[in-house]
Amino acid sequence: MFVQELEPVADSLGLSALVATLPLLTVLVLLGAVRMKAHRAGLIGLGVATAVAWLAYGMPLGQTASSAAQGAVFGLFPILWIVVNALWVYRMTVRTRHFDILRRSFGRLSDDPRIQALVIAFCFGALLEALAGFGAPVAICSVMLVALGFDPVRAAVVALVANTAPVAFGAMGTPVVTLAQVTGLPLDTVATVVGRQTPLLALVVPLLLVALVDGGRGLRETWVPAAVCGLAFAAAQFAASNYVSAQLADIGAALAGAGALVAVPGARRPAAEPVRAAVLTGARSEDLDHDDPRAEVVRAYTPYALIVVIFSIAQIPPVKDFLARATRTFDWPFLNVGDPAGDPVGGNVLALPLVSTGGTLVLLAGVGTAAVLGVHARVAVREWVATVHELRFAILTVTSVLALAYVMNLSGQAATIGHFVADAGSGLAFLSPVLGWFGVAVTGSDTSANALFGSLQVTAAEQSGLSPELLAAANSSGGVLGKMISPQNLTIACAAVGLAGKEGDLLRKVLPWSIGLLLVMCLVVLGQSTAVLGWMLP
Repeated sequence: MFVQELEPVADSLGLSALVATLPLLTVLVLLGAVRMKAHRAGLIGLGVATAVAWLAYGMPLGQTASSAAQGAVFGLFPILWIVVNALWVYRMTVRTRHFDILRRSFGRLSDDPRIQALVIAFCFGALLEALAGFGAPVAICSVMLVALGFDPVRAAVVALVANTAPVAFGAMGTPVVTLAQVTGLPLDTVATVVGRQTPLLALVVPLLLVALVDGGRGLRETWVPAAVCGLAFAAAQFAASNYVSAQLADIGAALAGAGALVAVPGARRPAAEPVRAAVLTGARSEDLDHDDPRAEVVRAYTPYALIVVIFSIAQIPPVKDFLARATRTFDWPFLNVGDPAGDPVGGNVLALPLVSTGGTLVLLAGVGTAAVLGVHARVAVREWVATVHELRFAILTVTSVLALAYVMNLSGQAATIGHFVADAGSGLAFLSPVLGWFGVAVTGSDTSANALFGSLQVTAAEQSGLSPELLAAANSSGGVLGKMISPQNLTIACAAVGLAGKEGDLLRKVLPWSIGLLLVMCLVVLGQSTAVLGWMLP
């Protein structure tokens, strides 16, 4: 057995923590300063983590390689298994032009650009985040807003800011699933705490969006539908994450927000012409005037309805138990690690939920989507392969970052950093969301930030007497606010609306909102660590 050490470098916690941060610093510098591609930075960071584990922590090279392999396997299944199948469903709707029908359907809900921003960027963007994540909502929603006549810069800013509240439960709950895996905390517990933090953002973001679209006038004239939309979204996200399923949290929230918005009296009234003239400064797509048969509109909504139905059925206790029987648990080969006390760590065993995992359920929904949309089996398979090809660099990035995280966790590097950070004491609760925010700002992914810092947050919490569940959740909840300033998302937004090279301009527009909302989240987590807001936690 390899037993982890907390102070392997000169018997000093400070020096050991400094050495342990080298893999993370390598990735952050390569991404932020050198601007290297994320998959290359992840692979180099993995190499540094392996060297530190072997040379500084004394972890046998074979066990180091085995821990990296386990991280890569987890990145492929279930994480990327979810993302690939979710994006496959979207690609089939694009191929059959049912996505265009969906876009036109949204455009007809209201001709008020402020309401359109809420429907498309906030509600539909959340649905896309729930299904795919990884930049898809920003790219798709910004293009849809431009087609409706939004100025490209305004469309990109609105799409970026809207892509906050749903991120923690995006890609069928991938970030919280990863967080639970790397920390060893129960998924239901982690999702419950996150579901008592991010809904607070949902109350604010819709109000912020109408202000971004039309300034103070937009806030005065449309604050009621914005507030109702945010309240419905927040309530549904809280209820689903706490009492139903983390995988369904964003789907339910997106649908609830859209339904509440449409139901508000006056939300569908035509906007005053001065408002439209001031806001819609771009060219409007002519195909918005095309009338679609009702049957085709229903088919366009069917893929998302299938996903909701299949995931809902999978949560019925007898069905859930039946699907769980296919889970395979086995000892991971060439890995025998003990914590500093000599007790075996959870990473020695790997569980593979072959059928009950979100990716398999989305795959079933994809098969149903192909049948409903009339996609031939051969074409559907070709689209799935094309999806994998499209995500090839994202696949490499996620697997390398998770391999790096597993090496750091199992070698003891994360534990060393956690013990060192724990010296912040009670201030740790305030700072923990900042760590997640920084991780997402650099990596562009809440999943990656949770993999990198989740275990560290738990270790620091245990050492400082704080709730491990609270700080683990804070990492994810703070991380969602770094999404809008990540170079990856800024590049995607600029490319989508034809503003290549203008990433700096977008960053200056969204950075104040990112920092302001982060401060709110830091205060929320600090309050939840005390009696002031401690009642919010389960």
